[in-house]
Amino acid sequence: MNALLGISGVTRRYGALVAVDRLDLTVEPGARHAVIGPNGAGKSTLLGLVAGTVVPSAGRILLDGRDITGTDPARRSRLGIARTFQQPAVLGSLSALDNVALAAWRHTGLRGLWRPRRYRELGRRCHEQLDQVGIAHLASRTACHLSHGQQRLVEIAAALATRPRILLLDEPAAGLADEDTDRLLTVLRQVSTEVAVLLIDHDLAFVNALADRVTVLHEGRSIAEGTPEQVGADPAVREAYLDPRSG
Repeated sequence: MNALLGISGVTRRYGALVAVDRLDLTVEPGARHAVIGPNGAGKSTLLGLVAGTVVPSAGRILLDGRDITGTDPARRSRLGIARTFQQPAVLGSLSALDNVALAAWRHTGLRGLWRPRRYRELGRRCHEQLDQVGIAHLASRTACHLSHGQQRLVEIAAALATRPRILLLDEPAAGLADEDTDRLLTVLRQVSTEVAVLLIDHDLAFVNALADRVTVLHEGRSIAEGTPEQVGADPAVREAYLDPRSG
């Protein structure tokens, strides 16, 4: 099976600081792949590199064998890369439904054709997407009046409405209460296996419950990769990440 996402020798420098250092990483079709590591390990930079908001200093990024290293974020989105952020990226003045519709509209091929029948069809599809994440009853609620956990689900519904091939999740469980974390985990487990998931998170219980493969970054480099069980048993991981003495 060919990798859906291939990262080869990717480096990102900020002056003397090397945020990502000659990183090799692959994500298989349908994978649930987590990247963990201490603060400053390069995790969010990695997602920016894949999404196209961060330009690599060296190396190549491939999507299904196609070199997208120099491709801008909008083009990568159309090619099937969707991303969420540490703080839910929703427009507070719009309803939950309109947030999803706004994201989906750019991927319908109907941009500029605001015919009522086509908009109704888009609204129906986006309402179904909200239903899939369990918040269809909040479709008309203005996003600024939703809880943090509900905004997170709107953001994920919007990302999935773009029909991605790979979904990038930047600390999706951050700031969520236990009940919201459980709901989010249920939603992500139900995402079609036609969509690969690449996530970063500090909640190791959340990662272990979702991921089938884990990569550990430390100072911009991969120091371990394997199943959650294999990574958890790796002495280098415990020293760099799990041991409280590592700071």
